[in-house]
Amino acid sequence: MFTQMIVYLLQTVVGFFTMMLLVRTMMRWMRISFVNQVGQFVLATTNWAVMPLQRVLPSVGRLDLSSLVPAWLLQVILVLLVAVVQGYNFPDPVTALVRAFGIGALELLRSALYLLMFVVILGAIISWVNPRAPMAPVLNMLTRPFLDPIRRIVPPVANVDLSPLVLLVVVQILLIAIA
Repeated sequence: MFTQMIVYLLQTVVGFFTMMLLVRTMMRWMRISFVNQVGQFVLATTNWAVMPLQRVLPSVGRLDLSSLVPAWLLQVILVLLVAVVQGYNFPDPVTALVRAFGIGALELLRSALYLLMFVVILGAIISWVNPRAPMAPVLNMLTRPFLDPIRRIVPPVANVDLSPLVLLVVVQILLIAIA
């Protein structure tokens, strides 16, 4: 039971910072301004990891490596810490590290898909409840590149946009494939 609590706490803390780093990566990729509530929160929670790395890891086009690499490394560290807490014996540390890097990459992809699901659901709820909320434009900009191709294929039914539902189904299928 104590092991489960430690693993849960590690996953929660690392997951939070991973999500914030992924949001920062997505916002930089999509050129979304950080001059809003979401952007300021993301900057405040990620500057400790990103600012020192910006001198070392340059951006590649619009891809912000100084945000993406720490998110990946956090996932690698989480994989190793969970293995240690659960009593996994590392017979070959090099093999364990290589596996941790691979599993960390898959976990980062999984986290990105869960983040996309969360943003789509939150955007749909806000569009129904308060479409003029300060967070709505940021959520719309984050989901637009994923929803627009679906909107071209799936027309609205009785003025109801079904593209978020289709995207959620596709994301769930991808999550099953990753598992």
